Parts: sequence; structure tokens; C-alpha cells
Amino acid sequence: MKVLVPVKRVIDYNVKARVKADQTGVDLANVKMSMNPFCEIAVEEAVRLKEKGVATEVVAVSIGPAQAQETLRTSLAMGADRAILIQTDQDLEPLAVAKVLKAIIAEENPDLVLMGKQAIDGDNNATGQMLSTLLDWPQATFASALTVEGGKAKVTREVDGGLQTLEVNLPAVVTADLRLNEPRYASLPNIMKAKKKPLDVKELASLGVDTAPRLKVIKVTEPAKRSAGIKVEAAADIVSNLKTSGVF
Repeated sequence: MKVLVPVKRVIDYNVKARVKADQTGVDLANVKMSMNPFCEIAVEEAVRLKEKGVATEVVAVSIGPAQAQETLRTSLAMGADRAILIQTDQDLEPLAVAKVLKAIIAEENPDLVLMGKQAIDGDNNATGQMLSTLLDWPQATFASALTVEGGKAKVTREVDGGLQTLEVNLPAVVTADLRLNEPRYASLPNIMKAKKKPLDVKELASLGVDTAPRLKVIKVTEPAKRSAGIKVEAAADIVSNLKTSGVF
């Protein structure tokens, strides 16, 4: 069974994002970048499936600039067998990403697409669902547990009321949630081995996919700064403040 894992290069989660002076977007100059945490969880789960003998090959794919090769090398160091970079300097919208992934899936013919539920930069939580629709494959989102057996994937997912368990036929799209696993650290020997694993680079234009933007960014601004709190002497003061100002 082949597992395809899309991964995204994003601003490291420990770094505070800065807005450009002209408010056209987020400033990426001289900023530490790393693999999207949810993508990292998806890679870990795919590698675990291989270690259990369920999967035979794990293929990582990323869409982005040449620097995204570093992200893919991290996937290879974690245990992926090979990687594919669709090179572009465009900042693609979720629908365009789904279209590109569909083209790659047509070439790779995987049995399972295992991906993060969302990226921490855009927080769209849309690509997995869009990809499933374009492929006409079943989907199981927000996975907190995954079992693959007999051509089916059993997925426990987190919902507002608790946990829901689904069983979908393969091929399918599964998106990983935070509690699916805890990703491993890539050891130094595996990092060295990853440098010798195959990493193919393809230009976005070679896929013949329509990636024209459907959205227009008007302005990007930082969230409003939180106002200072106040101290009160008694509970009655809290009630009074809520009545007069509506906040506390």
C-alpha cells in the first residue's frame, strides 16, 4: 500500500508572525521556517503504518519554493521513502493546492492520502475536503486514531460531542488532528540517510493545472492588542462592571 503525505513549509510555530509595512501580507524575510505541525503528525502516522507492515511506501509531496526541499528532507529523515517538490513561488489557495495534489495522485496512484487537517499559517482547514471531492474519494477528517486493514481505514475523529468512529473504503483521504500521535525527532543518522533518498523536483507549469487565484487580499493587519485588566474588591463590582461596560 502506498501512502501519499502532503507537507507544507510554514513559519515556525515558535515565531511571532509580522505583517509587512504595506499590509499586503506576512513578512517572511529572515524568518525561521519549518514543517507545518499537522503535516508532521501525518508523516509520523504514515511512517508508523509502514513500520507495522501495513504500508509499503511513503511518499512526501510539497508545493512551494526551492527552500521547501528542506521540509521534504525532514520528512525523509522521519522515515518517508521519497519526496516530490512541485516548485513554485506562488502562494496557492486551498482549491489550487487540491488541484495540484489531484494531478500528482493521478501519477502516483496512492491507496491513501494522509495529510494535516490544516496549516497554521492560513488555518483554512479546506484542502483535504476539497481534494476528496475532486477525487470522488471518501474522506475522514480530524483523525485522532487510525487503523488500516482489509482495504478499509477505520478512523476515530474528534467532534463537538465526543468521538466518532468511521470506516471508509480505500483509496481515501484522511486528515490528521493534534492527538493522532506525537511525531518523532529525526536522528542524526536518519538525517544523513535522508540526503541520499530520492527527491524529484517538478515545475508547477508542467502539470497543466489551473491555479489562478479566486480570492483577492485587500489588507492584512495584526490582531488588536488586548486591553489591560482591572482589579475589583468584591464580586458585586464584577457584576456592576459587566452591566455598565459589557466586558471584564
